[in-house]
Amino acid sequence: MKALSNITDYFVICSANSDRGVRTIVDHIERKLKELRQRVIGVEGYTEGKWVLIDALDVVVHVFYEPLRKFYDLEGLWIDSPRIGIPFIEEFPIPAEDLEEFA
Repeated sequence: MKALSNITDYFVICSANSDRGVRTIVDHIERKLKELRQRVIGVEGYTEGKWVLIDALDVVVHVFYEPLRKFYDLEGLWIDSPRIGIPFIEEFPIPAEDLEEFA
């Protein structure tokens, strides 16, 4: 994003299949940012759980309810931006207590 926007250096775009899943992802990201002592400027959309935006200065995270991710197609909007794969499952496993919510 650095070359295309002065808003942020990186966008992280992910999704879940329910509003509850969206909030769980957001909770986990916020917890990790706090552990890493990274400043969060703001969080928008948490209550609805359809499209949550986390502004952490150099990184803006978009967590979508899956149908809305397809509808808004941010990946298509920023098609010229380079993509970076994140192997998060292996490196950042979701804690067992978070997975219990889906059992």
